[in-house]
Amino acid sequence: MAELHDLSALEQAEGIRSGELSPVELTEHYLARIDRLDDTLGAFITRTPEIARKQAAEAESEAAAARREGRELPPLHGVPVPMKDLQQVAGVRCTMGSRALAENVPAIDDHVTGKLRAGGTILLGKTNTPEFGLPCYTENGFAPPARTPWDLARSAGGSSGGAAAAVAGGLAPVAHASDGGGSIRIPASVCGLYGIKPSRGRISGGPLMHDITGLATSGPLARTVADAATLLDVMAGTMPGDPYAAPSLPPGETFASCALRDPGRLRIACLTGAPIPGVEIHPDCRTAAEDTAALLTGLGHEVEQLALPSDDSIREAFTRVWSVMAANQPVPPEGEELLMPLTRYLRERGGQVSGTEFARSMYAFRMLAQSLADGLMPPGTGYDVILSPTLATPPVAVGALRNDADPQAEFAALGGFTPFTALCNATGQPAVNVPLHWNSEGLPIGVMLAGRYGDEATLIALSAQLEQARPWAARKPALW
Repeated sequence: MAELHDLSALEQAEGIRSGELSPVELTEHYLARIDRLDDTLGAFITRTPEIARKQAAEAESEAAAARREGRELPPLHGVPVPMKDLQQVAGVRCTMGSRALAENVPAIDDHVTGKLRAGGTILLGKTNTPEFGLPCYTENGFAPPARTPWDLARSAGGSSGGAAAAVAGGLAPVAHASDGGGSIRIPASVCGLYGIKPSRGRISGGPLMHDITGLATSGPLARTVADAATLLDVMAGTMPGDPYAAPSLPPGETFASCALRDPGRLRIACLTGAPIPGVEIHPDCRTAAEDTAALLTGLGHEVEQLALPSDDSIREAFTRVWSVMAANQPVPPEGEELLMPLTRYLRERGGQVSGTEFARSMYAFRMLAQSLADGLMPPGTGYDVILSPTLATPPVAVGALRNDADPQAEFAALGGFTPFTALCNATGQPAVNVPLHWNSEGLPIGVMLAGRYGDEATLIALSAQLEQARPWAARKPALW
């Protein structure tokens, strides 16, 4: 018999609207699963059962009133959505994965928190993240490592590894995540989920956590395309003071509606070689991209092989900017000695980057974005989508990417694991992980689709077409 966590988020929301499902019952179901499985999966840093129960009771009352009065509810009203512990929720501990901020309790919500609150979603807790979201694994100084439920010896990726472990393990139907260099798409790939890194400016990063570099954005993690698109609708929207604003959808259109439309015939470039010198792509990852290219061709799209010249300049620019971001994290003076070796290394390096070097790196990002927009992806004549592996290798063991003794070597290895993802953070383009493949060991192998700036709609429509052609949500790990 199907259990509540077998339902998609949209099915749960429909049950709540109709009165067939209670937000209180749904919330208690997930809280019980968290109690039973979270110590194994490492999905949460902070659990908020009292808040969840209060919000669920309020959601239940509001749903009953809406039925009596014939009012519409927000699309995910009453559905649990945990927050990544890089985002602020007023009155709830926000550690950013760091022992230096173990007792940090913000007084106000981030804008994206407010959007989720206004959407009637239920906060189960704050999900696990590495220190300040800097590496692409989820291991820190005071919470268990986040593990992919497909093989508990392996990492759930990062930096949204806790969010991915929660959704893939059935501890939440969908989750808030964030992505500054691949941190939604990486854990989505290793946990067999669909994840969207939206366009720069699609979701507000304010009021206090603005990323002036434009690299990072919030986004959704889900088991289905429609669930992720709907969560994107709930979170999207600019706010006063935002430094960027992505183009709006046409009036009356939603991202959820894009999951129901035909993408049309698209021109798609297939990139299987790493754009970074010296990085080899594992055969499983290359095969996943090539097999997806064949599937897309069979669906009527025009797919062409693409080879980008290997160039280390963007990785060098990204490293400088990433180091400056690390150096600007809000660490109290007494907390410096509590930091992880990689964090200390990046903060020291960031402090040595001059203003001129930082500006040149930002200009390099802008020039890359312009060259892709003008050269590879001009509307009408260029590619509509770029297909690639999401990662260079299958999921790795917990601890395999860490090198506390040599954090410089660790950071270089992280780039070799994720040679494709940071490109879209530098340019601001939207990109998604599509969970189409599992290898012979039963491990998920994701593929990435990148679109034009502001065009999440095409990626969502194409992803939904792939999902219909080769459904993946029915595949569940053993602990499900």
